[in-house]
Formats: sequence, C-alpha cells, structure tokens
Amino acid sequence: EYKKQYDEYLARAEKALSQACERYLPEGSDVCRAARYSLLGGGKRIRAVLVLAVCDMLHGNAEAAEQFAAAVEMLHCYSLIHDDMRRGKPSCHKAFGESTAMLAGDVLLTEAFEAVAGAPAPASVCVHAAQALGAGAGSRGMVYGQELDLKYEALAAAEEQLRLIHRHKTGALIN
Repeated sequence: EYKKQYDEYLARAEKALSQACERYLPEGSDVCRAARYSLLGGGKRIRAVLVLAVCDMLHGNAEAAEQFAAAVEMLHCYSLIHDDMRRGKPSCHKAFGESTAMLAGDVLLTEAFEAVAGAPAPASVCVHAAQALGAGAGSRGMVYGQELDLKYEALAAAEEQLRLIHRHKTGALIN
C-alpha cells in the first residue's frame, strides 16, 4: 500500500515539475535548459511527496498542492545546484559551466516563488505558502544550514552541531 501510494504521489510530482518547466523555464534559454537538466534529473522527490500527502490527509486543494510541490522541488534543486550535488550524473556546473549553473539555481529559486504565487488557491493561502517557503529556505532555514555546513567542512563538528546543520539544511525546508 505504501509503495503504491508513494508511486502515485511521485507520478503527480513529476507531472507537476514537467508543467512547471513548461510554464517557467523556456527551452530557448541556456540558463533554463541548465535548470531543467538539474530539476528533471531524477530524485526521490520526498519534499514534493510530503506536500501531496499532507494535502490529501487534510483534504486540501490537490491542484494547488501540486504547484506547491513543484515549487518546493524547484527550491530544493536550486540548493543542490549551489551545493554542486551530482545525483549520479555530471553536475550542472560540469555540463553547463559555473556561471550558467549559478544562474540556473537562481532562476529555480525565483520561479519557485512565482509558482507559489500563481497557484490556484486563495491569495491568503498563496501568501502563507510563500512565507513558509521563504522561512524554510532563507537565512533562518536552509541557507543557514548550508552556512553551517561550510563552516564545519574545515572543523570537526560535534553531534549537536551536525544536528543543527541537518535541522536547518534539510529539516527547515521540509517543515
């Protein structure tokens, strides 16, 4: 049952990402091609699946949740580009060059907020979603976790410091 449900959510998330690419990342742009390369390069889509599962659990608006799920994945992918994560194939930096990869991350960050703002939901819901996404990704969330991660690359991090990194770098965006 779990595997079947996860696969259904995953298929919905992948469809939402494809639609987001069509809407926000035109193929005529090298930067957008680089963003698509990273965004559609696979992954577990855990964050998107969680958005869809919570929506179902709370009987929310599935269409809006799919757009929110795509936005969360776009934001997560931006962080991976900036972290130079590879997902089993050449990184965006290697495939498109460092400058284009950085811009691809930037476009994913920006378009994630446009996707949230344009979701088919009441304006107040979109505003709250944008606030939550910003808090999870910003200086008190994922970016702070990345900052700590960089700091402790050169230092030996204790268990509590590792928990703090993961609570912000991964946990804040999931929240």
